[in-house]
Amino acid sequence: MKALEWLGDSLRILDQTKLPVTIVYRDASSYEEVADAIEKMQVRGAPAIGAAAAYGYALGAMKYEGIRAGLQDYMTEVKERLAKTRPTAVNLFWALCRMEDRLRELYEVEDLNEIQKALITEAENIAEDDRKVNHLIGEQGNAIVPEEANILTHCNAGALATVEFGTALGVIRSAHREGKKIHVYADETRPFLQGARLTTFELMKDKIPVTLIADNMAGFLMQQDKIDLVIVGADRIAANGDTANKIGTYSVAVLAHAHGIPFYVAAPTSTVDLKVPTGQEIPIEERNPMEMREVFGVPTAPAEVPVYNPAFDVTPAKYITGIITEKGIITPPYSVNLLKMMVRS
Repeated sequence: MKALEWLGDSLRILDQTKLPVTIVYRDASSYEEVADAIEKMQVRGAPAIGAAAAYGYALGAMKYEGIRAGLQDYMTEVKERLAKTRPTAVNLFWALCRMEDRLRELYEVEDLNEIQKALITEAENIAEDDRKVNHLIGEQGNAIVPEEANILTHCNAGALATVEFGTALGVIRSAHREGKKIHVYADETRPFLQGARLTTFELMKDKIPVTLIADNMAGFLMQQDKIDLVIVGADRIAANGDTANKIGTYSVAVLAHAHGIPFYVAAPTSTVDLKVPTGQEIPIEERNPMEMREVFGVPTAPAEVPVYNPAFDVTPAKYITGIITEKGIITPPYSVNLLKMMVRS
């Protein structure tokens, strides 16, 4: 099951707000529709958002009907609209900058049709790169998974959050394919329940043993020696290794540290943002208060209660055992080793 599929003149998006109850697809034929799908979390997960935005940028170019001289200004508007959808996940901005760079390379090309084809190809390249990268992350991360292990993960960093295979779940899938005896504990991930709805859905389809737990149960399981390691994804990694991921990740990291349990982040190098020195500079998205007051239309709190609903938190680098990338596993000191890795890239 794919989160995204390019149809030649539109982007088919698996509406993840409907999972696991129903499987519904949305065909986005304009950049505005792609932006709307990202904002509504019909497509989510940093790598998938980046790929979707790249296709949205290409769709923007496909809809342009003006003269060649006005294309650049129009595409700047397209980029700005897509960039406003989700502020935390850096893959969004990385993909849009890559698309914009490709457009600049086509500066002297007058044929709009040729430009449109080139931008579609670039979006497809971004998607294909993500497929390859996720499989490499799985291969690299398999090295840190014992032959028998209980693994805790938070939110959803699987195939649904990427173009294919997943980051944190990519590591888990690789270990399972190697015949390792693993069991996954999936935090439900309030308030949007990505762990409950999506991670358990993916793992059950792959016949990987999984148990769903409430977010506030993680510490108790660790206390009972039921967790051997933690693997999560990431939406942005600062130059010093501080990592933004779905809200609740920081709590899991602190608990893992207190119990001496390894805590790994799995993410592509495109998630590393060397322009941001520490996690304090990472913008944190705040979402609609209704996500806290109700669960899919069913009220769970007083309608007028004030709500604070940040979508992400930041885990300080000191709590992270290693960062699993397609280039290898990065260990402290992150401010040195992340820079080395990115320079090699």
